[in-house]
Amino acid sequence: MEEGVRTPVEVEQDCYSWSHLSFSQDEFLDVIYWLRQIIAVILGVIWGVAPLKGFLGIAIFCVINAGVLYVYFSSFQQIDEEEYGGTWELTKEGFMTSFALFLVVWIIFYTALHFD
Repeated sequence: MEEGVRTPVEVEQDCYSWSHLSFSQDEFLDVIYWLRQIIAVILGVIWGVAPLKGFLGIAIFCVINAGVLYVYFSSFQQIDEEEYGGTWELTKEGFMTSFALFLVVWIIFYTALHFD
């Protein structure tokens, strides 16, 4: 393997570390993106099983999604947000994709379980 190129397993192991020093900027943004997708699927299933509807479900998803990622990169990884373009850039990284995935999963589970 090329020197300086890390395997996906090494990047994944760094997701759980207390130090961001081994992440490149692109790798860290990839981690943020994929964590959002995981959160979207989990919350979509929960919202579909518990028959949550309407604006309340969307608002709670947005708060949880943004909140969990903010805690991850500010407290858990303790990164300097300015290196990545500020807090807003990290908070919105992959948000719309995860929102679309959340809606699809939520609708599928809600329709499958609660549609008369």
